[in-house]
Amino acid sequence: MTCRGCGCCWTGGAARIRRGGRRPGCAGSCWGERRRPCPARDCGARRPLARGSGQTGGVSDEAFSGTGPGVRFTAADEQKRRGVRRMKTIATGLLAFATLVFALSTWAKAAGAGPWAGYLAAAAEAGMVGALADWFAVTALFRRPFGLPIPHTAIIPTKKDAFGRTLGEFVGENFLAGHVVRGRLAALGIARRLGEWLAAPGSAERVTKEASAALRGVLAVLRDEDVQAVVGEAVTRRAAATSVAEPMGRMLGKVVADGGHHGVVDLVAVRAHGWLTANHEEVVRRVSQKTPGWTPKFIDHQVGERVYKELMRFVTDIRDDPNHPARGAIDNFLADFATELQTDPETIARVERAKADLLARPEVQELIASTWAAVRTLVLNAAEDEDSELRRRIREGVRSFGARLAIEPKLQAKVDGWLQDAAQYLVDTYRTEITSLISETVASWDADDASRKIEANVGRDLQFIRINGTVVGAMAGLLIHTAAVALGG
Repeated sequence: MTCRGCGCCWTGGAARIRRGGRRPGCAGSCWGERRRPCPARDCGARRPLARGSGQTGGVSDEAFSGTGPGVRFTAADEQKRRGVRRMKTIATGLLAFATLVFALSTWAKAAGAGPWAGYLAAAAEAGMVGALADWFAVTALFRRPFGLPIPHTAIIPTKKDAFGRTLGEFVGENFLAGHVVRGRLAALGIARRLGEWLAAPGSAERVTKEASAALRGVLAVLRDEDVQAVVGEAVTRRAAATSVAEPMGRMLGKVVADGGHHGVVDLVAVRAHGWLTANHEEVVRRVSQKTPGWTPKFIDHQVGERVYKELMRFVTDIRDDPNHPARGAIDNFLADFATELQTDPETIARVERAKADLLARPEVQELIASTWAAVRTLVLNAAEDEDSELRRRIREGVRSFGARLAIEPKLQAKVDGWLQDAAQYLVDTYRTEITSLISETVASWDADDASRKIEANVGRDLQFIRINGTVVGAMAGLLIHTAAVALGG
């Protein structure tokens, strides 16, 4: 008994290691239906067990994994291999039976037996020919019969790479074609099924829960400093690239035209009047301090009082008179400024420079960056709270979308179209990569391992070809002999 794994032979239960050690591409298995570990060191193969030992003959995944990348021989494969061996025994036994019948019938015919011996010999002879021919055909798929270098034999080991390329091309042309994928997705009605599932009780809650978990996971992975840098840079770049003068001018012009600024003017007038009333002495003192030093003190005081009274009268008139000339002057100034913001290049440039200076201030950058921390905390709290407004709205949105998707054909067609477009884009763009996965995987397999793997899965059915060949050959031989006797007679 010779181990394919390490090349050792068993004689009386002892292992004799052959020179050269384990051959490349060895599957680590040995002949025999029932196996146990090979006694040779570092060999994962198994040797036959004595009949009736009671030990199981299955081969573990590890012991039968093979050396070729991507090829694994599992316990299920070993079970199939045992089935193949049983069918081989039956087919070979049928060939042996035909041979025995041929020998006996030929001897009987020569001994002067009746015509039946000729019929039986012809049937057995044709059955032998059919059995041998089909044995050769089946064997030639996986190995060279008797190890002879006969052309066009060992087809699977020698043509493995070509089979892989052909299989990849076949899958690409017939399964990954755009129209095939679109047709299959259209027949499935994914949008309708999705809508029915989303509208079913509990589905919206499940989607919301998973979405919240995914959102928390994303926020947990993101580093705050990275996000803050990205947000700050994006906001600054966007603000720098956007002109604010013209929009401000249009907005200010609209406010002035609608009289929306009057409330601000009223507020300023009221606050100015209140401030003057509360700071009478302070205003008089400051005005007195600005008078010439050579004037008498009482005159300085009188001047201060006079200025104060005029200021009070002016502010009071503005406050109480909606048609005061000062209010009109403010209206005209604001209207002119709104126009300049939109049309005057110098005014526009000054506003843009002021905007750039404002954005460059550290305080502004810190404010922009700090918004991410606030948003992150807000979103995390909302995602964790099942009763939050965020999760409630997501649930309602998912449920509403599912109800619409389940009954609206137009929405279903739109969603199905999106899915079909996406699937077609994927197969059109990555068809070569997908098919190359098949061809490259097959090419990476060891030829002998791949041949044994395929034989384990289809070999049992192939043995029926040998059996059928024996039976059909015998019937054909019998018919031919009968016709020959009839014509000759």
